[in-house]
Amino acid sequence: MTDNAIRNPETSGLEVTVDDDALRRRNRTALVLLLAATFTVFLNETTMSVAIPTIIDDLHITAAAGQWLTTAFALTLAVVIPVTGWLLQRLTTRQVFIAALVLFSIGTLIAATAPVFGVLVVGRVVQASGTALMMPLMMTTMLTIVPMSQRGRIMGRVSIVMSVAPAVGPAISGVLLEAFHHQWRGLFWVMLPIALIMLVIGVLRVPNVSELKRVPLDVPSVILSAIGFAGFVYGLSSLGEAAESGTMVPPWVPLAIGIVFLALFALRQVQLQRRDAAFLDLRTFASRPFTISVIMLAIGMMALFGMVILLPIYLQNALGLATTTIGLILLPGPLLSGILGPLVGRLFDRVGPLPLVVPGSIVISASFWLFAFGLGVDTQIWVIILANVLLGLGLAFLFTPLFSSGLGSLPPHLYSHGSALVSTLQQVAGAAGTAIFVALLSIGMAAAGETDVTVASPSQIVAGVHQAFIVGAFITVALVVASFFVRKPAAAPEGAGFAGH
Repeated sequence: MTDNAIRNPETSGLEVTVDDDALRRRNRTALVLLLAATFTVFLNETTMSVAIPTIIDDLHITAAAGQWLTTAFALTLAVVIPVTGWLLQRLTTRQVFIAALVLFSIGTLIAATAPVFGVLVVGRVVQASGTALMMPLMMTTMLTIVPMSQRGRIMGRVSIVMSVAPAVGPAISGVLLEAFHHQWRGLFWVMLPIALIMLVIGVLRVPNVSELKRVPLDVPSVILSAIGFAGFVYGLSSLGEAAESGTMVPPWVPLAIGIVFLALFALRQVQLQRRDAAFLDLRTFASRPFTISVIMLAIGMMALFGMVILLPIYLQNALGLATTTIGLILLPGPLLSGILGPLVGRLFDRVGPLPLVVPGSIVISASFWLFAFGLGVDTQIWVIILANVLLGLGLAFLFTPLFSSGLGSLPPHLYSHGSALVSTLQQVAGAAGTAIFVALLSIGMAAAGETDVTVASPSQIVAGVHQAFIVGAFITVALVVASFFVRKPAAAPEGAGFAGH
């Protein structure tokens, strides 16, 4: 059986040369393995948020240095993900899958055995390089082999990766830290065999479903995007530190550099698009459904990552809860989101996005207003769980329809570019959410008389949390307004595709 035989005629114009059942089995295998691998690498992305205090004590570093474990990860994602739009056109599905998991496994091993903090940061950077390849690969593969009529159903499973994996990272991290008696290396030793198993299975079973193109690599675009995205994300990441204790370089400097280089990058892409040689094709934004979906996804990721960073600080420092308890409190929302993902996907296939994203956005906004006014020094645990469950419910009704309608509105030749753009902007939005919420936390605490969460009183921490969630609640109002403009893309011609169950 040749690789060409399993391509979708919708995207390649080739006739299917194997029977439909064999084609569906291979496509299903590709998606299942990609979903499992992507969940693994994305789960790792947020495990550090709970472990950083333990690492600070063990390696005798400052809190500002400790934040580089998450900052360096985000910077690497922002730099590498734009390159995937080009890589996915030059390398096969299996090659990119193997490269992603090899990098992730090597990075995990480096981190697990790191003797000093600098080596640990290097390990996180190598891990992030693998993570950056995996998400666009999964999205592009899904768009290539799944017919339009079934994309909502399959995208429901993709949403489990997008919303559940990052959200449960801190919860699982807290449980593992307790199990390993606060030995942070255990987090990486648990992750390493899982990654290696996924790598072996991928080498043996992942089929090639992509159509390769000999697209030249535009080196100026690589340089401009690397400096632009890295400067912008670093500037965002510096906001929280600057608000708390000041920085040597004001955050506006890397932010300004990033914006200038991103503008130059955009101009370069417009020039290259005229001869269909763009490094990251911005004609994706000519699709109104794609543009609206990206904006809403960015707001949703800001809300999710802001909550993920802020709520553990409140639970640990204001309420004095143990990491295991915090993990259990944070778990129901993401679990609900994951359980509902496939159901929401089926509903999308039947009714389209509008009846889903409007109530989903309203529920997300309601959860943030509850966070803003329901958290205090003696808040009952059920209030926190309720707000978190509402957020998980809202995100479940948001992510699947937005991914399906946004990416599904693109022509096939822009699938890889659209996937890379969505993944890049997700990471930028996540970094923005983390930075903005931490900065607002510090500003609110400073107004109450303290900026250091390790010595602040519960009432001072509550003041900062209240400030952050109030602003977040107003941001989610924009999400509600935008939800009324989401539309389902026109149906495309069906191919042999994929039979989801």
